[in-house]
Amino acid sequence: MTERRIFSWDELGTTRWEADQVEAQILTGEHMHMIRATYDPGATYEMHSHPHEQFSLLLSGRMLLTVGEETREIGPGDGWYAPGGVPHGGEVLGDEPAVFIDVYSPATTWILDVFAQGRPVERDSAKLG
Repeated sequence: MTERRIFSWDELGTTRWEADQVEAQILTGEHMHMIRATYDPGATYEMHSHPHEQFSLLLSGRMLLTVGEETREIGPGDGWYAPGGVPHGGEVLGDEPAVFIDVYSPATTWILDVFAQGRPVERDSAKLG
């Protein structure tokens, strides 16, 4: 669990998954996780589901997003809610990375296990920030 009360994303470690063309950072609280993810242009945000609910907010870029039976193109400031067990995913559109914030509740070890499978990124080469 994070000891930070005020933070800058530049102060946090970054993890990369080459196969998915994504980098992410995580903060873990007592009952939730907050993740900032950056997907490369043309990357796929694989369709998936999990037992925990998720709110997400797209900060930059464009995506064709599907949540359950709904699909639409979204841009900066748009968001989504995926209840537990509802498939969601999409693809990054255009030549700009898609950067979004995810909030998961409750905090769970499966998210930490996913982060353990990525590789740490050197701070000066991180795309986030």
